Amino acid sequence: MSSPSKRRDMDVMKLMMSDYAVEPVNDGINEFNVEFHGPKESIYEGGVWKVRVELPDAYPYKSPSIGFLNKIFHPNVDESSGSVCLDVINQSWSPMFDLLNVFEVFLPQLLLYPNPTDPLNGDAASLMMKDKQQYEQKVKEYCELYAKKESITSTAEESSDEDISDGQSTRSSDDEVAGEADP
Repeated sequence: MSSPSKRRDMDVMKLMMSDYAVEPVNDGINEFNVEFHGPKESIYEGGVWKVRVELPDAYPYKSPSIGFLNKIFHPNVDESSGSVCLDVINQSWSPMFDLLNVFEVFLPQLLLYPNPTDPLNGDAASLMMKDKQQYEQKVKEYCELYAKKESITSTAEESSDEDISDGQSTRSSDDEVAGEADP
């Protein structure tokens, strides 16, 4: 690949030609939303999320910033911002990876194998470790409330640019209970 911009264009095009619905933001190729479905045969199956992707100028040498725009109950996803705590994106990104890896491997693995020992959502992590059955029920409730195909059409307009990970693990400072659904 002769330049990062050609590689970025090729990766975005490959993602657009795949089974993912890709929606550009601000008419550019560096910022877009991707429709992501929960992995089959998992507690997230049937859930549909809009995931915001921002590509830095140095992509693929620097990782993309990603974040869920609609709510998801998961130990490694900040409930209020949608930021993702995922080592392969935040710390060990390599130019060998591409955007399809993010949506076909990294995010499904994140949902299938949460790490409650390094949480962004302490309530989800705690519940997962104390009562796995109740945790799974809460995940399914969130899927019903926030992750339906019709619910993702309006989430993009409601989110802000601060709602995604910036390639670094951040912790929420909110003291309120994150596990309770909004009425």
